[in-house]
Amino acid sequence: MKLVVISGRSGSGKSTALRALEDSGYNCIDNFPISLLQSLIHTAIREEQANVAVCIDARNTDLDRFPDILLALDRMDVHCEVIYLDALSATLVKRFSETRRRHPLTSGETDLLQAIEAEAQLLENIADLADLKIDTTLLEGAQLTDLIKTRVVGKTESRVSLLFRSFGFKYGLPVDADMVFDIRCLPNPHWIAELRAMTGLDEPVQEYLREQPAVSDMFADISSFLDRWIPEFEADNRAYLTVAIGCTGGQHRSVYLADQLGMHFAGQYHDVMVRHRELDKTH
Repeated sequence: MKLVVISGRSGSGKSTALRALEDSGYNCIDNFPISLLQSLIHTAIREEQANVAVCIDARNTDLDRFPDILLALDRMDVHCEVIYLDALSATLVKRFSETRRRHPLTSGETDLLQAIEAEAQLLENIADLADLKIDTTLLEGAQLTDLIKTRVVGKTESRVSLLFRSFGFKYGLPVDADMVFDIRCLPNPHWIAELRAMTGLDEPVQEYLREQPAVSDMFADISSFLDRWIPEFEADNRAYLTVAIGCTGGQHRSVYLADQLGMHFAGQYHDVMVRHRELDKTH
């Protein structure tokens, strides 16, 4: 059977992720006590439930026991994936302010921002053991639902799921990246007037970058590195791998190279996705 554990700070989208799994046929339970996980699995196996998902948040009193319980689940021959959702603290504060919900850790002595920061420390054990981390700062509910259904539900269990994400360094590093490649040294179409307003998805930009020897060399070096090391991650039972490709603004070079890498590895792996962070923001 398969168990998916959803966790993360309040306001990061855990309920949305859990609903996406429920819509996909999972038996879902919110705010589940960690101490009862093993009992739940025994019951699910006895009742022949194929897919179960639970949401674990900071209200749990046994968070420090999570690593040991996860190890025990491995011994029970359960395919378990831990998905950790998070967003920038400022984004979480904004979401709570807009919904007027009360954060579960706020009190007379603890304000909203302090509660959000304290929550990160409480969930540290789960975050450290997560198979997949998802930054929901820029994701709408429908986008998160699509990501969960595509990357978690639709995943081929026997192989690693690859995500290539383009981004702009001027807007910060993606928090969910497992590997980051800096390609700001490559020729930049931004400085060519007729290409500036375009993106790496447009043929004139692609043609320009294809003609640059440095771009071809960078692609060859990154793809060769990943060809060598992705199998090692698979051998270490990694279920997900997010490779971030960054240029200055995330419009041209990183978009083009992320697409090229996605096409290259789609021929070798079943679960390959490409996402463009800065383009997704504008659309």
